[in-house]
Amino acid sequence: MIKQFFNDFSISAAFAGFITFLVGISVSAVLIIQGAQALGATQDQISSWFLVLGIAMGLTGFILSWRFKYPVATAWSTPGIALIIAVGHHYSLNEAIAAFIICGVLTAAIGFSGWFEKCVQQIPISLSCAMLAGILLKFGLGLFVQLQQHIGFVASLLTVYFVSKKYLPRYSIVITVILAVIFCPIFLSFQFPSIHGRLPLPIWVQPHFSWQSIFGLALPLFVINLSSQFLPSIGMIKSYGYTPNTNQLVGWLGVTQTILAPFGAFSVCLAAISAAINLDEQAHTDPKKRYIAGLFSGLFYLLMAVMAVSLTNILLAFPSVFITTLAGIALLSTITHNIAMAFEQPQQREAACVTFLFSASGIEFLGIGAAFWGLLLGLAVHAFYNTKHK
Repeated sequence: MIKQFFNDFSISAAFAGFITFLVGISVSAVLIIQGAQALGATQDQISSWFLVLGIAMGLTGFILSWRFKYPVATAWSTPGIALIIAVGHHYSLNEAIAAFIICGVLTAAIGFSGWFEKCVQQIPISLSCAMLAGILLKFGLGLFVQLQQHIGFVASLLTVYFVSKKYLPRYSIVITVILAVIFCPIFLSFQFPSIHGRLPLPIWVQPHFSWQSIFGLALPLFVINLSSQFLPSIGMIKSYGYTPNTNQLVGWLGVTQTILAPFGAFSVCLAAISAAINLDEQAHTDPKKRYIAGLFSGLFYLLMAVMAVSLTNILLAFPSVFITTLAGIALLSTITHNIAMAFEQPQQREAACVTFLFSASGIEFLGIGAAFWGLLLGLAVHAFYNTKHK
């Protein structure tokens, strides 16, 4: 094992693993802060979230990459944490933890059973994209609402993002985050926190199962993870000439989420966008040696787990406008992509429209959030229009 590792090692693959890790956490880390706070998590509990997420991504990315000998980039779900932020105030932390467990169990079941692709195909991609676009709409609107009071900071970051997106699209988010940290003390009131070397501790939260959180959080999170993370990632692995072990990948990531959910692992998924960095020939000209990039992205996630307390202290020190602005910028491409996909097919536009608007409304019925009802209404409209007349 060690001999093969050194034979296949390359600086380019190790660097690709680092960039994959950096892109994966650069902005979505601040979303985790928001999501955990929306559920009432304490600072120590937030550190526990980062700890177990780092362990989950680190171990699964490393082990699966070594086992299958192609780069497996794992990540938490950015759209998933956006859902948690949007509906979190409806549920207690204990109910949310139960929903994360249910989501993990469903993911493991659909993976190991081989039903993954069959299940996803039953939900039109236009409706899952419309639901996600509706959930994310508030983040895009929040970005421009901030312009009124913080025009210097927001306008500067938007400029940086668009320029870097044009000339260095792969690193645009990383560049934007770095300059956001530099601009923060210039435009906003900010004092860098002191860093402590205290190691993080996993904190167990007793799950409380309720049908409201199952239908309002667990099921929408499950659908979002499948459609926005697992499905595109499997397609991306195939596009680079590999044969993904789909059942094993989805199943073991579901098991990992189920085990670590009580400590804050809200989702454990395949990376979608950042995965391309590990898979590309820039990682290594020999496709058989690119798995090294997957090993190193896993190692960097494990390092993040050790630094979870310091990471939490730093992120909590930034003002709220810093987080909401970066969140809005980071999700611009996701919002654009999902709106385009939702309304691409003319015959599905009305069903997609009601799904989008209902999901964006934020209202709830019977204690269940808008995302579930939006998708349900969209499926009903879609079924009605596709029912053949006798």
